Amino acid sequence: MTQNILDRTSLSLHCTRIIFVVSALVISVGVSSVVAQDGVAGATSYAAAPTPTAGPYDTDYEDSLLTGTRQLITDSLRSGEGYFSADGERFIFQSEQAGENPFYQIFVMDLNTGTTSKVSPGIGLTTCAWIHPTQDKIMFSSTHEDPDALAKQAEEIAIRQSGVERPYGWDYDLHYDIYQANSDGSGVVRLTSSPGYDAEGSYSADGSKILFASNREAYQRSLSRAEQTLFDDDTAYFMDLYLMDADGSNVEQLTFSPGYDGGPFFSPNNEQVVWRRFNPDGDSAEIWTMNIDGSDQRQLTADAMVSWGPYFHPSGEYIIYSSNVLGHANFELFMIDPLGIKGPVRVTNTDGTDILPVFSPDGGQLAWSTTRTPGGASQIHMSNWDHERALELLGLD
Repeated sequence: MTQNILDRTSLSLHCTRIIFVVSALVISVGVSSVVAQDGVAGATSYAAAPTPTAGPYDTDYEDSLLTGTRQLITDSLRSGEGYFSADGERFIFQSEQAGENPFYQIFVMDLNTGTTSKVSPGIGLTTCAWIHPTQDKIMFSSTHEDPDALAKQAEEIAIRQSGVERPYGWDYDLHYDIYQANSDGSGVVRLTSSPGYDAEGSYSADGSKILFASNREAYQRSLSRAEQTLFDDDTAYFMDLYLMDADGSNVEQLTFSPGYDGGPFFSPNNEQVVWRRFNPDGDSAEIWTMNIDGSDQRQLTADAMVSWGPYFHPSGEYIIYSSNVLGHANFELFMIDPLGIKGPVRVTNTDGTDILPVFSPDGGQLAWSTTRTPGGASQIHMSNWDHERALELLGLD
């Protein structure tokens, strides 16, 4: 896999959605084919950008925006990427547990009682889970139908037990598909079946649509020699955004731009999409928005670093995201208005990597993945969020 910007800093990031390994986190990025209808380039080029300095981000607003910060997931070797249910009473997330499967599995926590239960099949890799907003169902991506899933688990355990040092890279396994199940994990139904990585799914507010990322194009047509070489080096090369009905039908491709498009989320009114786009060289990423039909694509950031994991506040008045604009190994949370007219505002200042922020449905809480833990392992934390203070700092009050 291609490991560009972050290899130079011993930091690694995962797809959308970044998954930590102890104190490191990984991302593998690539390029996609050009289609004229996009009419836009990828993210800002890192190579042409000056070394970032603190500048306007030399601020300290964390204590006024986030209060009562606590570690939400405490019974995990590491945890990450969690999302609230529409009623705010449950929280779905991925967690690595001790046992025969060394990879992440999907769990749901009852936020009233703290009770947690596993809802994924328990075999293979899983990621990118979501609770259906109107039905008693969940969605996640999994490789449990991969015939070699158990062998891959055993291989991973053996590598870890050997003590061999290695960089961690997110696996864009071609057996990843999106599944729906009952809220207790029963009744698993496969929603995607095209060869290639199908993941990073999210529901619309009414539960009728699913946004997701896929590199299926690479498996659906003959590639040129040059394309095949690039794809062999980085399987995220052809990653684009897609929209489908919640039952897996009526799949529509939304992006065609060079660069890895991923981590899409609906705006609160279901009219827009927010996501992150890597430039064609795969060495920087920016935050973008577009209409739900793929039109009016708009770049909000231009820091020439890695900005990703964007998420709308339920009010629709701003977007929160993570960026290493302050230095390769220092990911902090930032917020920006939906049009990108005003400059971003820094949210976090605590040592450790802060990524994958999500708001509760009422906008009063923020959950995110962070290494601000005693051992440096990634764990999901939660804080009370001051919406009025956010508006004030953004100049939107």
